[in-house]
Amino acid sequence: MKTDLSSQIKLTRIPKKYYNPDTEIELAAIRREEKIYTRIFETADDGADFIAGEIARYIKRYVAQKGKCVLALGAGVSTHRVYASLIKLHKEGKVSFKDVVAFNISEFFPLDAERPSTRRRLSEVFLNHIDIKPENIRSINPAITKETMYEYCQAYEESIANEGGIDVALCEIAPTGAIAFNEPGTPASSYCRLVLLGDGTRQNLTNDYKDSDVPANAITLGIANIASARRVLAIAWGENNSEIIRRTVEEDASSSVPASLLQSHPHVKVVTDLSGAELLTRISQPWKVTSCEWDDKLIRRAIVWLCHKTNKPILKLTNLDYNNWGLGELLALYGSAYNVNIKVFNELQHTITGWPGGKPDADDTYRPERAKPYPKRVVIFSPHPDDDVISMGGTFKRLVDQKHDVHVAYETSGNIAVGDEDMMRYFLMMDKIAPIFGFEDSAYKKLSQEVSDFVSKKNPGDMDSADIREIKTMIRQAEATIACNYIGVKPGNIHFLRLPFYETGAIKKGDLAQRDVDIVKKLLQDVKPHQIFVAGDLADPHGTHKVCTDAVFAAIDELKGEAWLDDCRIWMYRGAWAEWEIDHIEMAVPISPEELRSKRNSILKHQSQMENAPFLGNDDRLFWQRAEERNRATAQLYEKLGLASYEAMEAFVEYKPL
Repeated sequence: MKTDLSSQIKLTRIPKKYYNPDTEIELAAIRREEKIYTRIFETADDGADFIAGEIARYIKRYVAQKGKCVLALGAGVSTHRVYASLIKLHKEGKVSFKDVVAFNISEFFPLDAERPSTRRRLSEVFLNHIDIKPENIRSINPAITKETMYEYCQAYEESIANEGGIDVALCEIAPTGAIAFNEPGTPASSYCRLVLLGDGTRQNLTNDYKDSDVPANAITLGIANIASARRVLAIAWGENNSEIIRRTVEEDASSSVPASLLQSHPHVKVVTDLSGAELLTRISQPWKVTSCEWDDKLIRRAIVWLCHKTNKPILKLTNLDYNNWGLGELLALYGSAYNVNIKVFNELQHTITGWPGGKPDADDTYRPERAKPYPKRVVIFSPHPDDDVISMGGTFKRLVDQKHDVHVAYETSGNIAVGDEDMMRYFLMMDKIAPIFGFEDSAYKKLSQEVSDFVSKKNPGDMDSADIREIKTMIRQAEATIACNYIGVKPGNIHFLRLPFYETGAIKKGDLAQRDVDIVKKLLQDVKPHQIFVAGDLADPHGTHKVCTDAVFAAIDELKGEAWLDDCRIWMYRGAWAEWEIDHIEMAVPISPEELRSKRNSILKHQSQMENAPFLGNDDRLFWQRAEERNRATAQLYEKLGLASYEAMEAFVEYKPL
């Protein structure tokens, strides 16, 4: 079973010369917009191997120079790949840790045996697997109190100084821009101290630790401590971190992005993968820093950028515009601005279709979907029981109205996203009507009382009982069913898969397993669809979208060779957390004002996910507001480029099985 296919999605080919050129001279040329030495690798595993190699090299150097090497180690999830690579090097005899002293870069406070601990995490993923001496592992004393905090932090810094200072600091760049637990607003002069963790940091931590009750405070080495290290390695992987990597590397240093304060360090490296680097200039706008290897997508991106810079639609761009903004290469390739303009205009025009399932009996040469067969069997996979309508509610309705046989598969129960208040609303109603309709028996009374007692005594982070999780599952299934009925889906075409990886009862989910993939495979083999829609919005902060998408892709991979799959197209949607960039869009479905209101109504059927939903993330907007604004923004972009004007648009990218 292939469990990580979503991370291998290649929306476009990035030439190696943009991210890993052959010489340091070439690298210096393309990274001239960057204020920190940054290395980009094709995958996170490649980047982790590089960092592990660097650490091994530094250990040998400093041990040879002074008899030991002092490391300051973070425990963030991004570091785990590095530790796995270091363990491998150690087992191969390529590095020893006998002369290494390791300081824990941060720790939660208060530190209880049953709550998260970065020291325990470091031991689990790294320290227990190498030959480091136990007495050389230094961490925060769990017996420390607030009254002794100041003296203890000074003593911790003194113990580092007594070892000769930090030789190598390895830390994760958090999505907030924090390094260690130095939150946005931390000054460059900060030292070891007690800090209050921000909401964003605590939310991210609940994804990494089994215990969701993460303490509100932590002790951390400050920016000044980290910057005092002789070498600093800062890492982050994936699309979720692309914006903060850009701000860290290319914007001016600011305490609002603590990682950017490392810009003044003479020996710092930021290491990321292609997904994490996608917003850096040399990846997103390479024409600014080098001669380009032009393909259709890069040309489209460049022309959209040029339209934005000149405030002109595509067909009004001139040769002078191209030359003034550094795109003269395209004039040399195509002869004139007009030739490039008409090429890109036609490509974008051909992405627009009001027939997402294909228009029957029509010439489909330039349409994103084929005309035949008609009607098509369609499966829409929805990670949670509302992602379908949030991300593609307008297209969903179009497919149903255009008489395709549409199935929707809700991959998880979504039960942890139902608040206790929303659940109790149903019990309050049932308690009132039970005597009237005659189901006020002893079993119901017992359940109602147990639920009420549990909720009244529940503490933050407590896992719901099995009964409560089942009730919350029923609530989400009922809401999804009502939304499907509103759209017009056949009752028999609504599938609640309840993939087992999700059913832990906690925010932290299990790993994708064969049993999850087998459930998806069975549905696909039963339906044999001509179209599959799947979530490509991997920025979901809790990772459920990614696991669900990996389950679908793994199932498709295992079904290769089946005849029906050869005649099936797979479309990825976004919308809940982000939207496709226009250079990647391959199908754009217009939504009229009436259809947009209908989409909003279908989202509103999910009442438990409105104002009281516990996982709205850092975006203050409700899901229907996010969806409408993103859909309108896509339509407005097409309009500004000189194409037809629509109220809103939903966008899709085709996935071609690897």
